[in-house]
Amino acid sequence: MTERTPAPPRKSLVAIVGVIAAIGLGTSIPRDESGRTVEARVAPDGQLQVEHKAGSQHLAAYRDMVGVLTICDGDTADVKPGLFETPEGCSRRLERQLVEHAEPVMACIPTLREAGRDYQRWAVISLAYNVGTDAVCRSSLARLMRAREWRSGCDQLLRWDRAGGKAVRGLTLRRQREREICLRGL
Repeated sequence: MTERTPAPPRKSLVAIVGVIAAIGLGTSIPRDESGRTVEARVAPDGQLQVEHKAGSQHLAAYRDMVGVLTICDGDTADVKPGLFETPEGCSRRLERQLVEHAEPVMACIPTLREAGRDYQRWAVISLAYNVGTDAVCRSSLARLMRAREWRSGCDQLLRWDRAGGKAVRGLTLRRQREREICLRGL
């Protein structure tokens, strides 16, 4: 009989960003990306659990406002026309995508690891989920936060309100919410 090597444990968003930022991201990303309301909590194994409460859950692939194939809560990874997902699959996709965005952001802005930076982590990772980690890591926002100029860094969030080269009201409102989160505790 051949023994199987156990799969490595999944990375936990909570382990990367802390409970406050993880739960905040777990509730705000679904609201911002798909308009749905969820409850988020941390499971005993440290994984983020997201429970659908209200609103449309995008279980079928669709094209977003700029034509990108998307599913669940703004996930564009490995999405093909006709793809369907389960609610549990959407929760797994959400945490996987949040981890994939949180790790590079935490690496390029190491000051976000400091104690008491939960809300700044939440806001910046939310931005990265929407615009990409490369864009965030090369930005003035990242430079300011590395220099611990927190308020000025938070103000930079308001600059990211365009899609397809045009200002979009929904993005403007999202950036205002992210800035409000970012300014908490400063």
